[in-house]
This record gives sequence, C-alpha cells and structure tokens, in this order.
Amino acid sequence: MTQGTAGAQQWDVIVIGGGIIGCAVARELARRGAKTIVFEARAVGAGATQASAGVLAPYIEAPSEGPLHSLTVQSLSLYDEFVSSATRESNVAVEYRRCGTLEVAHDAKAAEHLKALGEWVRSKGVEARWIDPSDVGRMEPALAATHGGLAVPSHGYVHAAQLTNALASAARGHGAEICAGRHVDGMTADGACATVKAGGDVYRARTVVIAAGSWSSEIAPETSVAPVRGQLVRVRWDGAPIQRILWSEPCYIVPWLDGTLLVGATVEQVGFDERVTAGGVRALLTAASAVLPAIANATFLEARVGLRPFAAPGLPVIRRSAAHRAVVYATGHFRNGILLAPLTATLVADMIA
Repeated sequence: MTQGTAGAQQWDVIVIGGGIIGCAVARELARRGAKTIVFEARAVGAGATQASAGVLAPYIEAPSEGPLHSLTVQSLSLYDEFVSSATRESNVAVEYRRCGTLEVAHDAKAAEHLKALGEWVRSKGVEARWIDPSDVGRMEPALAATHGGLAVPSHGYVHAAQLTNALASAARGHGAEICAGRHVDGMTADGACATVKAGGDVYRARTVVIAAGSWSSEIAPETSVAPVRGQLVRVRWDGAPIQRILWSEPCYIVPWLDGTLLVGATVEQVGFDERVTAGGVRALLTAASAVLPAIANATFLEARVGLRPFAAPGLPVIRRSAAHRAVVYATGHFRNGILLAPLTATLVADMIA
C-alpha cells in the first residue's frame, strides 16, 4: 500500500475475517482489553461457518495420535465454558448438546476397525462403547441394519451460526467493532505495526490477525491456504427420534432440536466455486439413505455450501508471520474450525498479549 498512514484510524488489533474463528478471536481479545476491530467482506458467519454442522467429535475427526488430535481434544475440553460464557455475555441462545456420537459399521472389516478405535479411545480415559448390531437397533430404531457401532458419549454438536452470532455480540459488548460487508483491499506491515485499507479508509494496528479462511492466502500468501468445497443438506425428519449424531464412512447426520437433520458433507477440490450442485446433494442423500432408509420420505428444506480452508499438512495455521511480527495467522482449520474455535481464540490472544 502506498497511501500514507498519517490519517489512519488506530487500533490495538485488526481481525480480518468474521467467521467463527475471527469472532472468537475478537471476543477474546476485546474481553482482555484490546481495542479490536473486525472486517468481514460478507455477513458475519456467511462463509464456511454457515455450512458447518458444528460437530464436536475429536475421536472421529482426528482418530490417531498427533498434533491435530491433541488440539481437538484440548479445544473440546474448553467448550462448556466457551458456550456458557458467550451466551451469558451476549444474551444469545445457542443450541449446544453433548449428545454423543454413534459411528456405525456396514461390514465386518469396518466393525473390526471401530472395535480397535474404541480400545484406543478408552486408553485415553474417554468412554467409548462397542454396540452389538442388535443393540444398535434398540438405541436408534430408525437405523438400517449394521454390523454394530461405536458410541462416544462425550461428543456433541453446536449450532455454528448461533454460536458465531453470540461471539460477535459478546465481542461488541466488550467494545469491539465488527464491520460486516467491509472488504479488505490491502494490507502491509512495517516494523512493529501493520496497515489495512478497507472500504476506502485506512486503519493501523500493532497486530493484524488473518482469520479469512479460504481467502487468507489472497491477503497473506505465506499462509498457503486452499479452498475445499463442502456441501450440506437439511431435511425435516418425521421418523423415530434420532438421539445422537450418526456417523458412517460417507456421511454424518446431526439431529437438531427443531426436528430437522443436517446431512454432511462433501469434500470437493473445485477452487473458489461456491455453487450447490445437484450431484453433491444427490451424493449426500444417497449416503444418508444407507444409514436412515426413511430419510427418503423426509422433507427437503435446504442445501448449503462453504469453502473450508485447508493448509498442508492438515493442521491449522496459528502463529506469527515469519516475515512480519505484526501479523498473526488464525486460519487453515479445514473441517475443524468450529471445534477448534475456543482453543484458537485463547492461543491467539495469549500470543498477542
């Protein structure tokens, strides 16, 4: 940016991106006393966040030893307080349930894999129960016949859009400013500060947090984040009540309290194509029908799409820029942005503080 910064607005922290990560970071910074402003090119939570089912299941999403598993388990341990405090500060209701997951096996090989997974989960001190095929039907009567399933009661879900709105409202309550519909036109860093141009105005801060999801690399190429399209459908379910999140190899099904089910999600390498496609919707409904046959009679309500930010080697980018100390990255969360939001907010705020 060549424009001078003499008339720039001064802030402690500028957050670029108003999805769940950006809002969580802004709220945590603001509650610690940092003068914080958020820029979001669309509405708050209108990107990948609105197309997330909000599943909180580290022993499914990261089912092996490694840094991603450690991060997801640690973040899940923060979730009860994270939701409780956000709702208290914002007075926004958030649907959040630790209803558990039931991952089903459709053949003998899958059953053996899930039994082994259950042993590993229990070795971590977490409850995981192998459910025999006959008992699966009693737990979830609407399910198709299976070879059994693995139940992890500590898993759950959160309504991602509601939580993001609560975080945004809480951030405002702590003095943060959130500018929706404000596109960032450029960013430069020099010495101990960074300058952002947005909506024809210039802003300067000691720290800029890049939390722009799949668009992060357009602002800061160092992040190397790529978009991965995920489609999700929602239907109204009139069958036997679904008590827990259902998971199979090709899909997952999340039961909301309003009687609707979320079915997700595709994983498509299509660049910045945000279209809902007939093929994506068909694939999801076909996969869901193999788990819940009666879903064929459910009322189709909507399909959603989001671009999940992927960063190799599959880990989020949560660190300072190697080139500019004034720039901090909080991006590349791929499928785990909702789950990792509380931990990311804490890590980023600690880094800046």
